[in-house]
Amino acid sequence: MGTLVGHVAPGFGFFIIGLWHLFNHIKIHAINPKNYTSSPWFSTSRIKYLELYLIMFGSSMSISMELFIGPDRHQPLDSDGTIPSNHLHNFEHSNISLTFFIYAFFSILLDKLAPPAQYGLTNLLGAAAFGQQLLLFHLHSADHMGVEGQYHWLLQIAIFTSLVTTLLGINYPKSFLNSFVRSVAILFQGVWLMAMGFMLWTPTLIPKGCFMNLEEGHEVVRCHGEESLERAKSLVNIQFSWYVVGVTIFSMALYLVMVKLYSEKVEYHSLSKFALHDDDDDADDVEAQKKANNSKVDQPRSFLQIGRPFSPMDIER
Repeated sequence: MGTLVGHVAPGFGFFIIGLWHLFNHIKIHAINPKNYTSSPWFSTSRIKYLELYLIMFGSSMSISMELFIGPDRHQPLDSDGTIPSNHLHNFEHSNISLTFFIYAFFSILLDKLAPPAQYGLTNLLGAAAFGQQLLLFHLHSADHMGVEGQYHWLLQIAIFTSLVTTLLGINYPKSFLNSFVRSVAILFQGVWLMAMGFMLWTPTLIPKGCFMNLEEGHEVVRCHGEESLERAKSLVNIQFSWYVVGVTIFSMALYLVMVKLYSEKVEYHSLSKFALHDDDDDADDVEAQKKANNSKVDQPRSFLQIGRPFSPMDIER
């Protein structure tokens, strides 16, 4: 992180995962709302662990960029083996990626071994990853007083929501609303990270009265005076509100469209099934009537034949 690509790339990853979860949760609930059960991750038809593989790959790339590719000497340590001040944020970011890698790795292992506590432990691993992310962003070594700090403070709201809903998912696996909010929170993390990347490292998008300044090996946004800084922070708050509204509208629209689409499919299949069943019943009735008519023609029309169904006691009476 610390650059446009460093925020946009992981942000896009969070956005895709959140959208993938949101799509699958809505689809499963729309098809069978009474028997809905949440899932920490979703498989694909061709590659079962594709989602988890992508998380592991993205986390590995992030760690490599932070510790070995991004630094000037392609290693994050000083000549004496200590961590320099300008690389502290690299280690913080790489620890976040490492926790998500551990989550994906053990999720695959738990699925293969299928222990009794598989579902709860998988959610716990996800909660640990979000908890690590929240802790390190809250105690971030980067400046918390400037514009970048305001973006990070607001990002923690989405991370905290992801953490809480993941923990709640352990005891409430059948709660669709909890899964829905969790998916939206992950998606929103991605949207906000991408917004941070563009707004903080695109010179033309920097608020009026502010400028980009090179500090400790990376560029940060600084403002001329307290008034310009407060104005820039207010603009960040307004931007956050706009994204909340936009993501809410998108999520609700996606839900309504998918529920209508998949509910109609289920209803259509069930009606066609009943229609076929009725057609079979009608055909059986026609065949039964034909057999009954034929049997009536073949039977002799006598009083004794007609009286067969009655008991002897009734006949004697």
